[in-house]
Amino acid sequence: MAVILEFKCPLCGGSYAPDAVQYTCPTCGTVGTLDVLYDYAALRSQIDRDAIHQHPAQSIERYKALLPLKPESALPPLRVGMTPLYDSARLAEHLGVRQAWAKDDGQNPTGSFKDRASALVVARAVEQGIQTVSTASTGNAAAALSGLGASVGLNIIIFVPASAPEAKIAQLLVYGATVILVEDTYDVAFDLCTEMCLREGWYCRNTAMNPFTTEGKKTASLEIADQLGWDVPDVVVVSVGDGNIIAGIYKGFYDLHQLGWIPRIPRLIGVQAEGSAALHQAWQAGQSAAEMQPIDAQTLADSISAGLPRDRAKALRAVRETNGAYVTVNDEAIIAAIPRLARLTGIFAEPASAAVFAGAERAVQSGVIHRDERVLLMLTGNGLKDVRRAQQSVAQGLRVKPTIESIQQALGSERNK
Repeated sequence: MAVILEFKCPLCGGSYAPDAVQYTCPTCGTVGTLDVLYDYAALRSQIDRDAIHQHPAQSIERYKALLPLKPESALPPLRVGMTPLYDSARLAEHLGVRQAWAKDDGQNPTGSFKDRASALVVARAVEQGIQTVSTASTGNAAAALSGLGASVGLNIIIFVPASAPEAKIAQLLVYGATVILVEDTYDVAFDLCTEMCLREGWYCRNTAMNPFTTEGKKTASLEIADQLGWDVPDVVVVSVGDGNIIAGIYKGFYDLHQLGWIPRIPRLIGVQAEGSAALHQAWQAGQSAAEMQPIDAQTLADSISAGLPRDRAKALRAVRETNGAYVTVNDEAIIAAIPRLARLTGIFAEPASAAVFAGAERAVQSGVIHRDERVLLMLTGNGLKDVRRAQQSVAQGLRVKPTIESIQQALGSERNK
């Protein structure tokens, strides 16, 4: 197992023993989301990357030696991780870059990247004998916790904005979670969930507040390096709302670099919706996470809607320390990206995931991504999560009478458009 050496605050640099703090930095408060750090010299002597690569598990079980779990502790039984990584020549040609990959995390058990964080949080809860776990979410983190929690029999309580897509809310209820529909924003739901967890003694899975969410999400980077034979891309592009995914991607590559398994950390490009671009604004202005103020987040890409990103300190660091960047795309570009990405790669993505494709296009066009670079798109959610938006992105089918003539006429009209 990876024995935790310390929790460390990325803002004040405060270091805390593993049993001294549960959630965020006592000095910096909620903005001080903590890093989980290890004795990397000890890990280097104990773990061999070739042995990791040859491990038979086709899930994040393969990387358990790099996760903060006891040897006897079990990850949930659902197969999380080892999602497909496609080398797409058509995508590379379209973007105008040397090489392009698409990693489809929509193939996780509940259909999103968030299964990675929930798998680790659920395993930690079981390890500690905790029965009730709660989170606030716009849908995907809630579904992930509900599904992974159901697989081991935990009591799951979800706080979700009442405006979340119906399909996402239905998924929570199918898993048997207690669903609290908050008639306000995600940020309000987050704060209510946090307060209830502290009052009732529930284990809080809230994004970034629980440091182990980042540890679960880092498994995507471990997989990327493993799947590419430890030859990492030049650039990884990821959509950003609360900032925890890009923080996790950074942490995974950071751990691998500390172990000496990869030569460098890829440049990280964060994509935000124009109507929910707090991190982009802070990055452009040179602000620190502590200086950031809430904005009125408005975007149809619900999974990346956040007025004040909760993992803002680590999300800014991920871009700044890798010589990366933040780019923004508007909602129209996000919707248009759903079918365009699908027709290039065969991957059906929800809006927040399709935003990565739109953002990569913009980053190449603006010179943020160079045309001689090898680029990986981290696709975080399945399109079935929000079918209504997918329907908005395409035209209707060809309605015909039940005759060959009618079909031929319709096909001819379509070709002549």
